[in-house]
Amino acid sequence: MSYILQVDFPYTGPWGQEMAAAMDGLARSIANEPGLVWKIWTENQEANEAGGIYCFKDAQSAQAYLAMHTARLKSFGISQVNGKIFLVNEALSKIDAGPV
Repeated sequence: MSYILQVDFPYTGPWGQEMAAAMDGLARSIANEPGLVWKIWTENQEANEAGGIYCFKDAQSAQAYLAMHTARLKSFGISQVNGKIFLVNEALSKIDAGPV
């Protein structure tokens, strides 16, 4: 079974390639998180929001990461962090080419 973690928060930039350059070290660190299968980075400059969609091997890894990441973001001065964890319905996701 796989679990999806959806996270978003207020963010004022940088965006695009500048964001990629600025967050390279963080992305490499996240790649080594226990239970992480993959992450998709998200950004919405018009709404001043950023975040990510993560796939974890188990619910405990997703919950632990959400707690750690929320604390990290708050230490950066981000007060509102939204996070939700979902169980993946693999049978239906496969029909629609989901990466499961």
